[in-house]
Amino acid sequence: MPDSSNLASIQSPEDLKRVPRERLPGIAAELREMIVRSVARTGGHLASSLGVVELTIALHYVFDCPKDRIIWDVGHQAYAHKILTGRRDAFPSLRTFDGISGFPRISESPCDAFGTGHSGTSISAALGMAVARDLAKGKNRVVAVIGDGSLSSGLSLEGLNQAGHQKRDLVVVLNDNEWSISQNVGALSGYLNRLMTGKLYTSFRKRIETLLKSMPHGDFMARIAKKSEELTKGFIVPGLLFEELGFTYIGPIPGHDLEALIGTFQNLANLDGPVLIHVVTSKGKGYAPAEANPESFHGVGAFDPETGKDTEKPHGSTYTDVFGETIVGLGRKNPNIVAITAAMCGGTGLTKFRSAFPDRFFDVGIAEPHAVTFAAGLAREGKIPVLAVYSTFLQRAYDQIIHDVCLQNLPVVFAVDRGGIVGADGATHQGLFDLSYLRHIPNMSLMAPRDEAELARMLHTAVSAGRPVAVRYPRGTGMGVPVPPDPETIPWGKGELLSEGKDILLLGIGATVGPCLYAAEELQKRGVSAAVVDARFVKPLDADLILPLVRKIGRVMTLEENVLAGGFGSAVLELLEEHDEVPHAFRRIGIRDCFVDHGTPGELRAAYGISADDAVSEALRMCAAGKAFLPSILYGIRSRLEKIV
Repeated sequence: MPDSSNLASIQSPEDLKRVPRERLPGIAAELREMIVRSVARTGGHLASSLGVVELTIALHYVFDCPKDRIIWDVGHQAYAHKILTGRRDAFPSLRTFDGISGFPRISESPCDAFGTGHSGTSISAALGMAVARDLAKGKNRVVAVIGDGSLSSGLSLEGLNQAGHQKRDLVVVLNDNEWSISQNVGALSGYLNRLMTGKLYTSFRKRIETLLKSMPHGDFMARIAKKSEELTKGFIVPGLLFEELGFTYIGPIPGHDLEALIGTFQNLANLDGPVLIHVVTSKGKGYAPAEANPESFHGVGAFDPETGKDTEKPHGSTYTDVFGETIVGLGRKNPNIVAITAAMCGGTGLTKFRSAFPDRFFDVGIAEPHAVTFAAGLAREGKIPVLAVYSTFLQRAYDQIIHDVCLQNLPVVFAVDRGGIVGADGATHQGLFDLSYLRHIPNMSLMAPRDEAELARMLHTAVSAGRPVAVRYPRGTGMGVPVPPDPETIPWGKGELLSEGKDILLLGIGATVGPCLYAAEELQKRGVSAAVVDARFVKPLDADLILPLVRKIGRVMTLEENVLAGGFGSAVLELLEEHDEVPHAFRRIGIRDCFVDHGTPGELRAAYGISADDAVSEALRMCAAGKAFLPSILYGIRSRLEKIV
């Protein structure tokens, strides 16, 4: 174990700067120890944070945070940053209810320059900060740290393009942990980079540029000299693309060599304009299980830090597992089915499909808008594309869903994973908006299963629908309902009455159907008879089922894991308005106008008032209030008479 006195003395980046450079490797070892021990208990993003420990130390050793702005792309690699910026004591509460977030958060620390959680935002945000700095005549530095995976995001490339054009002082650190663009580099490249960032070279280059521009046709000659320099570097280092975009390219730099990192960052004082530093790191560095299998240790639950083995016992198949098995079965039956993911093959359950049908599987990288339009192109030519994507990431492709899929009524199937409360990843990852942003799009249909068997049936229904369809399902294990070997399709647009009742009608969708059934049982114990309907479809709603029950019972409650604005409850209200039905009492339970923080799903449902117990309490209140009015049977008669009149 490293000497704990090193890290214990650091409460801020200023404290880190006072540590002698020869002691920094010890700080790195302690950081890794703390990250592994804490994440083993709470879960989190491990391999990525372990891979940038030295990079984080070097950034804070050289730059003046928070005056200098450091923006972490995605932010799942920022654990060492959190520890070094005053949150060491709070770090054990990572991702727990009322604890610190697993991502950078402006409200948490002034050192978190920008809140992140989705890929590709860092360069655009950093450029905005750099422009604002220049308009205010400021002198601080702005640094964006982005991984090579996030660089595939269209937003990242848009940011690079404008940053190169703007010519502002901006540093982009490209954290390359896949060796995707750095195979054929070596000692000569490292030597050239040290040379090209040194004072002698940069001063000489500026003098030559000034001299050339003072001569006849000097601008032309300066451009020729610049191109010659770029071409020379391009033969040796993989930076020509960035140079063409207007960046000074430096790298590759060994990302676990503190001396090389610190020296390079210090030399940036000699450079003007946008600079891209290419840093090569290893995911999971310093923890053998994560080094051996970085993909498995990207996002983890609780595990044994000594062995790396998962300590959370599996409780059955997850909805993602059921999706993965079902899509393989569908692929065997129909050769036109293809599967698409945006850099989330394992997370979305497509690993088996990739193995079974490699020619029909497509990973487009972190590029959700492209994934949707790519799917539209496939659909236009007779294929049945199934795009498996997390609810929170599908938000990034909203325009493409409207313009490229629904407007043209193309048969794309959206398998929307992680719909509803997702837990410890927090506000950036909760899937609480999809019912709202999908159901109002013309030609889109939207289903949500109450259990694993229903998910399989809905997927069979969706691929044969011949139109845009979204199937939305939650994170985690299901209800334990076995999936039939050959699932049937479900009747289009039809819900299901699961429980008869006369006092109140409970309308559930997807994961809230189970809580509705639980609430009905609890209400029965209190003398309240509740009917329960699984709507199955958010769009189209089953008017033939819902309207007669509303007329008969009079009191209606909807329960959803989605924002109330434009969600399932709003859809039911719109249905009633369309048919001139005014219920005796109506209550929507869902997420009100707020973002949902991190915690366990149970803690969050209770905290935000959408648990089964909340449904019971509200139903009892509605029924108690209704005693002062006409009994439900008389209300039904009155409603019919009003319609006749």
